[in-house]
Amino acid sequence: MTKRLACLHSHYSNIEYIEKAFSGYELELVHFVDPGLMHRVSHHGDFHPSEAEKKVREQLQWIASCDAEAILITCTNYIALLKEEQLDVSIPVIKIDEPFFEYICSNDEPQMVLFTNPATVKGTMDRLTQYAESQGKKLNAEVEVIEDTFELMMQGKKEEYKQRVSSSLRTYLRETSNVISVAQLSMVDGAKQAEAETGKRIIQPLDTLTSAVLKQLNRN
Repeated sequence: MTKRLACLHSHYSNIEYIEKAFSGYELELVHFVDPGLMHRVSHHGDFHPSEAEKKVREQLQWIASCDAEAILITCTNYIALLKEEQLDVSIPVIKIDEPFFEYICSNDEPQMVLFTNPATVKGTMDRLTQYAESQGKKLNAEVEVIEDTFELMMQGKKEEYKQRVSSSLRTYLRETSNVISVAQLSMVDGAKQAEAETGKRIIQPLDTLTSAVLKQLNRN
């Protein structure tokens, strides 16, 4: 029996990555996209966090009513707005960053976590720190932002964005021995290209997501 996974994104570009990740499985994906909420949170100082939290809860309740077996949230800033005790949905909510965090926390070597979107850094790293503490782990990770790059993705210049990410990753791989990971879905293609060109591993959010989602769905 085909399972239905509802996916909540803050940008349309994330759909392609999730579709590719699950293309080989008997799974129906239903996508919901709302870029407006993150825009308001990032650019409107008068938009109170409680309003954003309320909006996310309403979105999840609506999505849960659409006959899905689980909800996948692909935006780390959306995830940061969630309060578990306030969730009122009857199906599992899967957060894309938790399998990623688990992988990072399982590694004791020095690490570097890369971003292109500065607006996602605080929410992601706050959650990573909290996750590590909950697992009794001490993080040994530094953060770097590939500057002046995310705007290319927002302008629809996906190939140029991919090449900029790949080039920057190759530079980091030459200059550091740290384990490198990319924290955003939009960086996955650039990371894969850099891996192919250097033969070195780059950790990215899709690495462990597929197995985590299928495991959750098979519990239902």
